[in-house]
Amino acid sequence: MAFSSDNVAVFLAVLDHGSFSAAARALGRVPSAVSMSIAHLEAELGIALFERSSREVRPTESARALEAEARQMAGQLRRLQAHALSLHQGLERRLTLAVAPELLSAPWSDPLARLAQEFPALEVEVLSAPQDDALRMLHDGAAQLALLYERPSVDEHESFQELGSELLVPVISPRHPLALERHGGWRLEDLVDLRQIAIFSRAVREADQRVLISRKLWRTDSHLATLGLVRAGLGWAYLPRRLAQPLLDSGELLGIRFAHMSSELRLWVDLVWVNDRPLGLGAKRLIALMQDIAGLEARPPQK
Repeated sequence: MAFSSDNVAVFLAVLDHGSFSAAARALGRVPSAVSMSIAHLEAELGIALFERSSREVRPTESARALEAEARQMAGQLRRLQAHALSLHQGLERRLTLAVAPELLSAPWSDPLARLAQEFPALEVEVLSAPQDDALRMLHDGAAQLALLYERPSVDEHESFQELGSELLVPVISPRHPLALERHGGWRLEDLVDLRQIAIFSRAVREADQRVLISRKLWRTDSHLATLGLVRAGLGWAYLPRRLAQPLLDSGELLGIRFAHMSSELRLWVDLVWVNDRPLGLGAKRLIALMQDIAGLEARPPQK
């Protein structure tokens, strides 16, 4: 086989630097070794790759024809070496992130895009699950990280990095019979007997008590299902502002304004992991990237 990782590197160095001596300096070799490597490659291929003169070498048409594939081969080798080094340093084969459905519209995709650039061989899996289910996946080992709202109590087996907050707003469809009647302002007690659409855990059939007001509940397992039911005029719901705002602006949804208090609910958002299970290189890097995107000061994750 004529081409090898070594002589491909030499071939590209001569192409890039225009002479054997310049290529030798770039590669940390003597010019005679570079010249000999090219001569051996030409002999094995049976074609001339460079036209020699006293001061420079010029690539032949054959060399230019081979250049693109040679660069592709060199790039593949670099990626292979980088992947092997990452595995040596602790890069996991797959990173699974469980995300509470209300946070699917939060800005977590940009850190994942940066992670993909840094570790292109890392497989990433993003799973949507109600908060209790996401926590269960975390503790069962089905996910390495979970993006969740802050928990009411601290679990000694968990570590977390606070990422900021998410604003939930109560909304209702203008198609709902009571929407226009209460448009001037709602009382909290108006919502107690009005059907609320809420996201519940699949496993334990529970929801975050902080967002439950009504005695009449319809359950979903995602914010998109909740949104669909609200838009159909079947009830009201708390939804993330970033998800609801375009529909509020277009008039497809109406915001519920309490007459005597703020109707918005701010919940803090955490990136959570299990502290007795070692994190891989990808998970550690994603924690740092998500901290950066949240605009927080750089500091090590809580332990």
